[in-house]
Amino acid sequence: MRIVLVQPNYHSGGAEVAGNWSPAWVAYLAGYLKSKGGYTDIRFIDAMTDDMTDDQLRDRLAAERPDIVATTANTPAIYKAERVMQIARELFPNVVTVLGGIHGTFMYQQVLREAPWIDAIVRGEGEVVFHNLVRAIDQGQWPDARGQIKGIAYAEGEKVIATQAEAPIRDTDEIVADWSVLDWEKYIYIPTGGRVATPNMARGCPFTCSFCSQWKFWRDYRVRDPKKVVDEIEILVKQHGVNFFILADEEPTINKKAFIAFCEELIDRKLDVMWGINTRVTDVLRDEDLLPFYRKAGLVHISLGTEAAAQLNLDLFHKETTVADNKRAIDLLRKNGIVTEAQFIVGLENETRETIEETFALCMDWNPDMANWSMFTPWPFSDLYREMGDKVEVHDFSQYNFVTPIMKPKAMERGELLDAVMGCYRRFYSKKALFHYPWVPGDKVRRKYLQGCLKAYLRSAMKRQFYNLGKVGYWGPHTMKKVKFAFDRSRRLEAKPDFGATQEWKAASKRKQEEIDAGIRAYKEAGGPLDATQNQQAASADGKVMACGGGDEQMSEHAMLAAMGGCGSNTDQQMSEHEMARSMKPCATGEEPPLEEVEARR
Repeated sequence: MRIVLVQPNYHSGGAEVAGNWSPAWVAYLAGYLKSKGGYTDIRFIDAMTDDMTDDQLRDRLAAERPDIVATTANTPAIYKAERVMQIARELFPNVVTVLGGIHGTFMYQQVLREAPWIDAIVRGEGEVVFHNLVRAIDQGQWPDARGQIKGIAYAEGEKVIATQAEAPIRDTDEIVADWSVLDWEKYIYIPTGGRVATPNMARGCPFTCSFCSQWKFWRDYRVRDPKKVVDEIEILVKQHGVNFFILADEEPTINKKAFIAFCEELIDRKLDVMWGINTRVTDVLRDEDLLPFYRKAGLVHISLGTEAAAQLNLDLFHKETTVADNKRAIDLLRKNGIVTEAQFIVGLENETRETIEETFALCMDWNPDMANWSMFTPWPFSDLYREMGDKVEVHDFSQYNFVTPIMKPKAMERGELLDAVMGCYRRFYSKKALFHYPWVPGDKVRRKYLQGCLKAYLRSAMKRQFYNLGKVGYWGPHTMKKVKFAFDRSRRLEAKPDFGATQEWKAASKRKQEEIDAGIRAYKEAGGPLDATQNQQAASADGKVMACGGGDEQMSEHAMLAAMGGCGSNTDQQMSEHEMARSMKPCATGEEPPLEEVEARR
């Protein structure tokens, strides 16, 4: 039986500016199907990286003659994914079409109504559910027994049926990725000029932020054995020629013990590979003494979720960090040879030219190596989206890409907002290109890396791909009133997601919220770093706290494409500190390495 996995051809001018990202969901699904089910006839079509037209995709699918066609989609890629399924059905009336990913997981009712040619939607972590679905098809039980397959949704006439959720995979080390299914010559990271991968060290997140959906998406937080993760990276480096990877986790440093063990393993194996992560300012401050050790392990790029001036004036987000903390974290990373990237959110309803200028001033004062300004984009399945109600005017999900102003500020037109953001980019990177990147003192690796990042930005700008500027017709301040975002206003939010399944998890832990509030108060009163317990309490903020280095709102596309599922539960709760510690897979020794041992490795 032949299974064809397809990456839909969606582009936004966002994270892809840095290169072509290897889609991890393909490797993890293929590896699980092969190891658990013995299904080896798996093909992959990367319509995104190859920028395929519908006709080109049609020809490729026709040549493969699949029994099952499966694809995935985050929110902005959903219409492209639906089109992939439609083409497959037109070619092969009897093919089984399967959609996975975060959007289908929560928006399955709407997706099945607007794309009735989709046979099944995988709701949740993809490996077990998709394997069971494939086995049912292989054994001739499809579609009669589809109601017995946990974790899927399907249409039965006019009725949409969602089966019982599949439990999360407790031992994620059972999932052994098959990266050989990818054509590695395609996946080049422009800053290094080499191949790039996006493996996972952990799945899920212990925090329940209102703007984010990762805690719903994976249901539970699980950390892999650091040695097994490095086994995977060693294969990527030695067999597939990867010279740079980004851990696709929301925040790999949550489990400090596992992160230290991961770095130790990389050092011991001498893999000579550079890598990057997303994390929080508080974790950088917590690990100040370990930053040289992290750099020795190859960590060269950290993206930090910070804030914007308009956020500081709203009760929409609360950050447990201060402006001074952000600046200090960036200074510490620079001092230790790690490239810093500050992420800012713009476009909230109270945004003005003045608040954007204040954000730019903050950025210049902090002086990160790189900066990104992302448009505020409320996911339709986040709690925040529901809270915003009719303030969300645009339901064309293809534009939910962090570069298009979905939300219109009260005092600004969308074109004016875009122009203000482009003004930030022009001034920031002009200064960096002239006075910073060519003259980075001391660290040759850091200097070369930053010059590669500048190359990526310039290349994207020359091609008019950056921020979709070519598509919307922006050429500078004189064109801001002529910009056309081309929203499809016929799109409607016809079927809202069911939030009931996750509300109990989020609301149950009143004691935990009291711990969080106490931790934040202690932090503010002390005016300095917290001790370890207080730091974790302050970090484990509830739905109003941006606790994940930017979370979904700032999450790069490679991270969003890395997964195929995760849905809410009626029984899970937000974890306490002790519960979170128990849920984490221990290191090989079961104990955190002594600090003197870590010191000796620096």
